[in-house]
Amino acid sequence: MIEYSFLAAPTRGDIDRLTELYRLAGWWTDEADNPSLVAGIVAGSHCFLVARKAKTIIAMGRAISDQVSDAYIQDVTVDPAFRRQGIGSRMVAALVTRLEADGIGWVGLIAERKTHPFYRPLGFSPMADSVPMLKTS
Repeated sequence: MIEYSFLAAPTRGDIDRLTELYRLAGWWTDEADNPSLVAGIVAGSHCFLVARKAKTIIAMGRAISDQVSDAYIQDVTVDPAFRRQGIGSRMVAALVTRLEADGIGWVGLIAERKTHPFYRPLGFSPMADSVPMLKTS
């Protein structure tokens, strides 16, 4: 059975597992190991959702927001051993439900690495006349 919960105060074990999920997703390398960074990411998020199986975190996702009107969903990933079971979809739906319950009316995300087909059935579509941008220097 998979249990979903919002994480506010991660344990050291939670932090280690979240770091591993960031690495499995290809977002971090070993140089990024920094427990205080992960704790800060969790604490600084509007909400941080995890899925656990047998007490082990197998998926994560979070939302960042201004706490009033706008939010972005990011860092949604599922351990490769548990993909294609609907876990990611349920994570996104739970994040959206939480944001709406918190009064957030605008929810966006950037679908990277050709993941946009995953988000379409969940109610997301490309923003017209918009281009995601990143500060590079």
